[in-house]
Amino acid sequence: MIVIADDITGAAEIAGIASEQGFPVQLLCAGGDAVGCDVVATSGVTVIATDTRSMSEEEAVAETRRIASSFLISHSSFLIFKKTDSALRGYVVAELKALMAATGYERAVYLPANPSKGRIIRQGVYYIKEVREVPIAETAFSYDPEFPATTSVLEERFPDARKNGIVMPDAESEEHIRSVVAQYNDGKTLFAGAADLFYAVLQTRPRPLPVMEGSEYHQDKKASMLILCGSTQSKPLDLGIPIAPMPREVYDGSNDIDLWDCQVYDTVHSLILTMPFTHRTGKEAATHLRMVMARKVKALVERHRPQSLIIEGGATAWATLQMLGWQQFDEVRQIAPGVVQMRAACGTLVTLKPGSYPWGGLF
Repeated sequence: MIVIADDITGAAEIAGIASEQGFPVQLLCAGGDAVGCDVVATSGVTVIATDTRSMSEEEAVAETRRIASSFLISHSSFLIFKKTDSALRGYVVAELKALMAATGYERAVYLPANPSKGRIIRQGVYYIKEVREVPIAETAFSYDPEFPATTSVLEERFPDARKNGIVMPDAESEEHIRSVVAQYNDGKTLFAGAADLFYAVLQTRPRPLPVMEGSEYHQDKKASMLILCGSTQSKPLDLGIPIAPMPREVYDGSNDIDLWDCQVYDTVHSLILTMPFTHRTGKEAATHLRMVMARKVKALVERHRPQSLIIEGGATAWATLQMLGWQQFDEVRQIAPGVVQMRAACGTLVTLKPGSYPWGGLF
């Protein structure tokens, strides 16, 4: 089974779910000189992170086609799942259209709902439930710098979906999602959506390995760690280790990262990097901020490679791992819903978390 994810934290989330269910898992970052079909595990789950959500629409479509070609995938040789954001972000229709054309699927079911996390679709409207159900356009996702939720109606957000063979069903519960999978599980339909849909699809697959019961994991606070709070949804962390907020001048782009004082890292080998400002929006600003974070981390890792690298925010994680040249990961395990740990080839434990998810039991 092959999963193509439009960001790295989504890819890690899927890898964690598959690992928890007893499947052998590998996670690959498709940027640069990504390896191809020779590494795809036919008996397990191969998750390919593409970062297309951070590209232009034209680049995202081209990358989707390239991945399909590089990994020689088709619906006749592998079951394919397209992981998308549960908050409707990304070039959903354009990427699904390209992927269907490249792989031979006749239609796609797009189901971004995550009822297990209070994200549902009722009568074509997307709601997020925290204290109460709120249409997504009335939440903080309406301020997303790249894909603001300007409407909560799926047909309005994706007006070209239906004519391109993309079905967008309702889902208010995990049972609803299982029913959708059962209805369309005909070998001709590409499933695309969030983690709850992937879990339901995975349940239709034979398990090659018994499910292993894992003990609860907590981050070893004695280990050297570098933590990046790189999401606009980040919440403060109080872990008793130094915090280095990005200076205003670096955030605004008026000064270089050398102004960002992180010298304490050379002494304690643990540090939290944060962005204390939120006034910049738009793709250019988002690209600047993630690249500043990535360059700073690379400089710090070159001085001392931490035992643990923890990154919040998918775009920041992708930019950082690409900057470090870390592209292949194993020993994947899910610590909490959406919070996934894996080991890079250099030995560092990498933990990834979407910006809108809680930390769970990591600390």
